[in-house]
Amino acid sequence: MTSLRKNTRETAAERLQSVMLQLNRRLRLLSGSHQLTWSQLAVLARLEALGPATTAALARIEAVRPQSMGATLASLEELGLVLRAPDPADGRQVIFELTGAGRQLRAEAAAAKRAWLASAIAGLEGAEQRTLLDAIAILEKLGTQ
Repeated sequence: MTSLRKNTRETAAERLQSVMLQLNRRLRLLSGSHQLTWSQLAVLARLEALGPATTAALARIEAVRPQSMGATLASLEELGLVLRAPDPADGRQVIFELTGAGRQLRAEAAAAKRAWLASAIAGLEGAEQRTLLDAIAILEKLGTQ
């Protein structure tokens, strides 16, 4: 496989970073009027994907300090979006899980984001849509490196 020259790779990296920031900003605005921070939304998404988890486990996954994760979880608990419970495997530990309200908020935010993306993609020509699908496969590969 031939590789792009270094300055071309760097240009591609800069453009990719820029467009990812733009899309993230747009998607964050579509998350609803609940005014949650990006960190809070990320924790809700992790709990939805993983199920109940400890503060330490969530901190490791999100690459933040346990104290920071504890503060995020406390704020989500205060909002009624997560529930604290003793860990059934180790009663000394505490686990957090989504409440019904947390699940509903996640579903509504995800639906709004998907609807906007689907609408934006519908505005592309057929060839552009196929190119986008190819690019998504490459981005998924980058995401696992």
